[in-house]
Amino acid sequence: MMLTRIARRKAAPAGLATAVLALALTACAGAGGGGGSAAEDGETVELTLATVNNPQMKDMEELKSAFEEDHPGITVNFIQMEENDLRDAVTKDVATDGGQYDIVTVGSYEVPIWAENGWLTDLTGDLESDADYDVDDLFQPVKDALTVEGSLYAVPFYGESSMLMYNKELLSDAGITMPEHPTWQEVADAARQVDSDTVDGICLRGKPGWGEVFAPLTTVVQTFGGSWFDEDWNAQVDSPEFAEAVQFYVDLVADAGESDPVSTGFTECLNSVSQGRSAMWVDATVAAGLLEDPESSEVAGKMGYAHAPVVETEESGWLWSWNLAIPETTQNRDAAVEFVKWATSKEYHELVGSELGWSRVPPGARTSTYEVPEYQEAAAAFAPITRDIMLSVDPEQPGVAPQAWTGIQYVTIPEFQDLGNQVSQDLADVFAGRSELAPVLDRAQDLAQEAGDAQK
Repeated sequence: MMLTRIARRKAAPAGLATAVLALALTACAGAGGGGGSAAEDGETVELTLATVNNPQMKDMEELKSAFEEDHPGITVNFIQMEENDLRDAVTKDVATDGGQYDIVTVGSYEVPIWAENGWLTDLTGDLESDADYDVDDLFQPVKDALTVEGSLYAVPFYGESSMLMYNKELLSDAGITMPEHPTWQEVADAARQVDSDTVDGICLRGKPGWGEVFAPLTTVVQTFGGSWFDEDWNAQVDSPEFAEAVQFYVDLVADAGESDPVSTGFTECLNSVSQGRSAMWVDATVAAGLLEDPESSEVAGKMGYAHAPVVETEESGWLWSWNLAIPETTQNRDAAVEFVKWATSKEYHELVGSELGWSRVPPGARTSTYEVPEYQEAAAAFAPITRDIMLSVDPEQPGVAPQAWTGIQYVTIPEFQDLGNQVSQDLADVFAGRSELAPVLDRAQDLAQEAGDAQK
């Protein structure tokens, strides 16, 4: 089954895409690097892996020596980048058949689009033929998002939804009890109540980028009843619901959020919450394991977790995964497959648990992880609710109205990357107090309509 429906385009959008995206939309399938290794017998194969610089990927780099010891003919060189930089670099490389990377970390948004362009290696046979890998153990909602016409083009390193994370001590001191299914108004009221000179009431992303600020903000728009497009690909950015949701978000950040929202993304919020400088945070469920790690977090054991806040919908969490994929241009296919299997295996999860701590095991990737007693104990505060949220969200219709694509915090069309980036840059001026929201949304409506017209 393919979870992500990709909208078919009749023509490229005029005036919307960047040069890189234009290449991405028109380039033919990658030339391919063959099925074997570039190195001759006895030579070392050097793999280059491009990845986002979040804690889970840093853990993978720290533990790669275990793979290299078991595979003495293979070394793996990591190139870690900020999320926006990674997307730009990898998109350029695969769209132009650059061949710079043997393995790439890509999101669930890119995988189906890139697979249809012929840029990614079909991993189905490699995984299904290896009984020890146990491809059926992969978390089904995430696996579905990476499957195109029955073939698997990437494997999840970790999967996530989003939820509310809150400091129980700070809220308790203010006399606040947070329900398991809060509304956005309840969260906003609590944030404004606990906000002080030393503690932000809430941390919310404001950093430009379609995968930064619009990851949480699109879910807010949806639960307020808004959407980027209707079923006929007419842009809806100028709708009252879209405007109300964005204004709510901007006002909440201004009243009870971080002082520099334009510089604040996932990593900055993680640092703020883990150091006790923010009372609440709505973001990726994967953050919970980091907050509960006593080696790196000052609030381990002090956090509470709830479903992402809602307004008009029953749920508002997103569905995402960071995945490992192999570009068709690699000259080291076999070695790359070996590393991808190792880094997403049951054995890797056991290695993380034993070496780094069970709360740091990548969540939302393998169902068997949730059956490991050590993980159940270490992740007792967040694992059950994380699994519940991931199985409760609806990528087919996350908002109030039906949509023509499958996806929650993104629209599964190639144009959305550029659209989200441009609108988020304009929105940064609103966060900084240099612009009113209305003209930003007017321009966003025009940009969104160009992207929508390309789907008609």
